[in-house]
Amino acid sequence: MSRSLRRGAVAAIVLAAILPLAACATGNDASTLQIKPDNAATSVGDGVKLNNIVVVTEAGSAGAYTGPATVTVNIANAGATDDVLTSVKIGDATAKLTDENGAPVSSVDLKVNQSVLLGAEGSPVAQVSSSQLSVGGYVKTTFTFEKAGEVSAQANVQPAVGSYESFGPKKAAPSASAGASASASAGASAPAAGASGSPSAGATASGSASAPASPSGSASAH
Repeated sequence: MSRSLRRGAVAAIVLAAILPLAACATGNDASTLQIKPDNAATSVGDGVKLNNIVVVTEAGSAGAYTGPATVTVNIANAGATDDVLTSVKIGDATAKLTDENGAPVSSVDLKVNQSVLLGAEGSPVAQVSSSQLSVGGYVKTTFTFEKAGEVSAQANVQPAVGSYESFGPKKAAPSASAGASASASAGASAPAAGASGSPSAGATASGSASAPASPSGSASAH
């Protein structure tokens, strides 16, 4: 496939990802269809495009905010080689990357002619546990790619409502190891309690039985 055709294919992917979000946010009447989303966009390296960069805070947040936040962005690779997203930062806070199943990962693959909508359901997520933000304002977001390098943009900060409802901070799922540890601890403590009571009772019984068996007591009685 020629380079121009590859770029056309990726452009179509990016447009398809952006349009539903923009339409949902603005409505379908003639006047609102003229409104263009005012979200950050940039590019880096040989064809890595980033569109609709938004930092999403918890639903109901407003003004000065301190707490978890995610980044939603459509990243498309229109270059000639595969690349890898290795880091995302919101301000000075480095985001934790997870895959579509919520499992921690160190990077996100970006194949040629493919795009990733970061933060969407069934897609990788970049989330910081805590960041000081101004909802409705802007914050520097930084993306680092293995081959394309580093790029930054001023992203709008929005709460997880309306179009961004499903893009907000994700709740951490309980780890399997923590559940297993708690179960093992509970199981171990129950027998310990039973064992502690049993020897004590036996010792008491043994002590009471030994009194009548005393040789000196028997001789004295006769």
